[in-house]
Amino acid sequence: MALRVLHLAGSPVSGFYADLSRLYAADALVAVADPDLYEFVVAYVAPGGHWCFPTDLSPEAIAAAPSMTLGEALHHLASWEIDVALPQLFCIPGMTSYRALLDVLAIPYVGNTPDAMALGAHKARARAVVAAAGVNVPAGEVLRPGERPTIATPSVVKPVDADNSLGIGLVREPGEYDDALAAAFEHADEVLVESYVELGREIRVGLVERDGELIGLPLEEYSVDPDTKPIRDHADKIGAVAEGGLKLMAKDAEHAWIVDPTDPLTGRAQEVARRCHRAMGARHYSLFDFRIDQHGEPWFLEAGLYCSFARTSVVAVMAAAAGLDLPELFATAIAEALDRPVQ
Repeated sequence: MALRVLHLAGSPVSGFYADLSRLYAADALVAVADPDLYEFVVAYVAPGGHWCFPTDLSPEAIAAAPSMTLGEALHHLASWEIDVALPQLFCIPGMTSYRALLDVLAIPYVGNTPDAMALGAHKARARAVVAAAGVNVPAGEVLRPGERPTIATPSVVKPVDADNSLGIGLVREPGEYDDALAAAFEHADEVLVESYVELGREIRVGLVERDGELIGLPLEEYSVDPDTKPIRDHADKIGAVAEGGLKLMAKDAEHAWIVDPTDPLTGRAQEVARRCHRAMGARHYSLFDFRIDQHGEPWFLEAGLYCSFARTSVVAVMAAAAGLDLPELFATAIAEALDRPVQ
């Protein structure tokens, strides 16, 4: 009998994150579909917190679906007898409270737990945890409005819990701090200031759990340059299209590429990522960004503890480079969520 899989998308707090979630989740619905194995059902949470249960994640289907309160939605979910869920919300409540809601409903789900997601979303806490596990982190401090940085320049200023590099800035001289802090505080109540790690390289490391083993995937490297592109910013990741909506920017060969697995950096970076994964209590899969300094040492930047199972998802791209196609990656994650062997 096919498993009934809930794809939970949207955002209760942000139109941007609702659209981003819909973009990824709509692709996943197509990319991992297999009617012999799965029966997909969809729930969408709109900004403001109302739910609907559209036939798919097109704007037209969402608009046509009746809007429900949380109580009505929970009753509807209970009637569906869901076997496993794939939460696709990227905002802070979506990554935490809505996953906790699945725990309350006793619905198993793919991906990391609310506490791990909360830890990964808070850059200062994440770096403290991995530093305690022996991972290199740049010197850093957390600031609140009105406080001044003591970190010497050059430094990187970033909102402590914003995603997709919103509000990030590189400060070369102390006089640039005011503008950088103002931009970062637009996206969070706290700001992390870190010493700038001279390039080097910038990479992302992905891990997948399978039958008790933590498998390192091929690295993804990002286009950075000490002079022309010293840090990646929001424009490198998400952009607008002429007809409205969003598009993904960092998925083409100009912006990112898979590193040759024979590169000496691979084994070293994967081992550091495993240390991060275990320290943060991650499960099923994880992603970690590192700066590689001029001596080849990895420095932790941030954790990305989610995968949407869309074709452009970083974990999916890495897995494909390792010979693990997206349907098999999805089946592996489902098996881990249900604590049973891969079918």
